[in-house]
Amino acid sequence: MQDYELFIQRFLKKSGIDLGQYKEAQMKRRLTALRDKKGYSTFASYMQAMEKSSTLYEEFLDRMTINVSEFFRNPIRWQQLEQDILPVLQARAHGRIRTWSAACSTGEEPYSLAMILNEKLDPAQFTIQATDLDELVLEKAKQGRYGASALNEVEAGRKKRYFIEQEQQFEVVPEIRRLVRFSKHNLLGDRYDTGFDLIICRNVLIYFTEEAKAHVYRSFVDALKPGGILFVGGTEQIFQPERFGLKMKQSFFYEKI
Repeated sequence: MQDYELFIQRFLKKSGIDLGQYKEAQMKRRLTALRDKKGYSTFASYMQAMEKSSTLYEEFLDRMTINVSEFFRNPIRWQQLEQDILPVLQARAHGRIRTWSAACSTGEEPYSLAMILNEKLDPAQFTIQATDLDELVLEKAKQGRYGASALNEVEAGRKKRYFIEQEQQFEVVPEIRRLVRFSKHNLLGDRYDTGFDLIICRNVLIYFTEEAKAHVYRSFVDALKPGGILFVGGTEQIFQPERFGLKMKQSFFYEKI
């Protein structure tokens, strides 16, 4: 058995994460670069070192996941969400909206959602669940501190209202941080909660195999209420969404049939 294939098996046994569900060329290239940078010539030796060092293992988890985000990424889509999608969901949900930011990375996405909902609803009228595979990025998300570049798309009014500037860092105000509940979740291995009006999962599934994508889409549909919305990234248009029990509401917004 090849070195990389054996590594995938050993890592699955240790972590419960199946790297075989990711596109092999992209993941193998990413992990080979990380392995070489750490000074290991084979995946077998790298795995052996991670089994002995929790620090090395946690660093590997942090580097293998895709943690690139910013507030209101692709702002036109967020405007569509705010102006067109949320009013319909609010009316259908009788004032209480349940939302999930899946693969939320360092928290910019769920906090963006929290700002919008906070301006439209009372906090008692919505919930925001945010999950990621990587516990290190979840800790960063809970802290809510970001560099200036993450705020490039934040309107001046929201920047003033929702952030505290400290030493070239911008901290999300406690009022918004309290609205988001963060927890660990593996899209490819864990059970999905149900009863959501809105699921946001953007710029993540492009790294998955077609089989893994199909599994996630079907699981998202099961997690949504009838009429619920799945909001995906700008490079993740779903072709033939009817296969999964979805129909296009607007570009990159799909409604559960």
